[in-house]
Amino acid sequence: MPERKRVAVLADSDTRWKWGALTARRLVPDHQLTGFLLRGRATPTARQLGEVGVRADRLSEVTCAEFLAEIERERYDVVVLALVGGAVQAVLHGARALWPAPARRPVLVTGYVGVVYEKLADGLLLRHGADLVLANSRHDAQRFRAVYEGVGADAAAVTETALPFLGGAPYEPAGSRAHTVVFAVQPSVPDSRADRAYLLERAAAHARRHPGREVLIKLRSKPGEHTTHLEEQPYQRLAEKIPGGLPANCRLVYGNMGEVLDGADLLVTVSSTAALESLHRSIPTAILTDLGIREALGNHHFLGSGCLASWDQIDSGLLPVGDPAWLAAQGVLPAAHPGADPGTGTGTGIGSEQGADPGADAYAVARAKVAGLLAAARLPSPAPYYTRTTAPGYLPGILARHHLAPDGTPLPGAVRPAAGESRLRRRLRAHLREAARGAYRHGVQRVAPVIRRLGEL
Repeated sequence: MPERKRVAVLADSDTRWKWGALTARRLVPDHQLTGFLLRGRATPTARQLGEVGVRADRLSEVTCAEFLAEIERERYDVVVLALVGGAVQAVLHGARALWPAPARRPVLVTGYVGVVYEKLADGLLLRHGADLVLANSRHDAQRFRAVYEGVGADAAAVTETALPFLGGAPYEPAGSRAHTVVFAVQPSVPDSRADRAYLLERAAAHARRHPGREVLIKLRSKPGEHTTHLEEQPYQRLAEKIPGGLPANCRLVYGNMGEVLDGADLLVTVSSTAALESLHRSIPTAILTDLGIREALGNHHFLGSGCLASWDQIDSGLLPVGDPAWLAAQGVLPAAHPGADPGTGTGTGIGSEQGADPGADAYAVARAKVAGLLAAARLPSPAPYYTRTTAPGYLPGILARHHLAPDGTPLPGAVRPAAGESRLRRRLRAHLREAARGAYRHGVQRVAPVIRRLGEL
């Protein structure tokens, strides 16, 4: 019986942990998963991790330097970097310092957790140097290769897959149940208090207009928690300001998005990745245009989708249906299509340039690449595009934020030896760290908005 592969996933938020762990499951189906949470402002709480519902054999919180020490000490077959671009770049340069010549090292995988609508070149170049850079659709794969080739960098790592959490039963209208509308909110889109209050009030007004419907405001986090993006204006607090409060058939909900969508008849959002999950299941999906179609909102990504709509149109009964050609290009063919699971046979339109059939397993090419790399006796040293030659004024600052020297080696004191430290001291350090993180979150959600309003007087 072959030995189970050891996979490490390093993530810096709840959604990236979900993406990373599920991606590992798709790439290496039979594996032993060790999870690491990168210490920072968005480190998820136990509640957030429980809501995601993806468990690891072991899970611990680390710094970048500590993670590098871990993968040098312990032999992992595959490392999935579910991080922001700067953190990915730091780990890649750290790995380059660990293995400066061809060696037996882990396969390095990275990618994006959802819709890529901003900082395309910056984010991609910060991910260059991984063995696989996963693209969630044919559309993304083409864009990714164009960026790398545009700077003369090797684009062979770009690999077309699909979002690993697309799944669930296809939507079937049930006339006997109450019509359920899910408004999937986002932590930072839109960012202004007035715009967020407007969207919440429109959702509440929709519930009042349609008393036979249930309107669920699907929240990402509780006040004091952080996700991938900062949330300065939590909807929970905005709901408290609505005169008379929310109507009885409109309420705030938490939980796993897939489970919430199980009972949904319409998904409404500005530009959340939840729209792709909804469209995959053929649930009517509305991408809001009330605040305009703008790059800053991310809803421009859905041009041509057939889903752009306003609350006025939703109030009038519109139930948008996704355009099949657009869905195919985005790797989101409906679940009713033969082979609905993105890990075992989804119609995600894997491009012919990779020689895959449109109805084939979206992860087959990626799995084959990983298997080939694992079979190699030695792998070359990671070779990121950014170096001290190509980005001397940019790269050192990125590495320094993660306590790495310009050559990728840990700065003095970056790795704290665990030996000799008492359990009491470790607990005290953890409590102090959590207190500091709480103070930061309080400043973002309470103090910063007040200072901003005072500055506008």
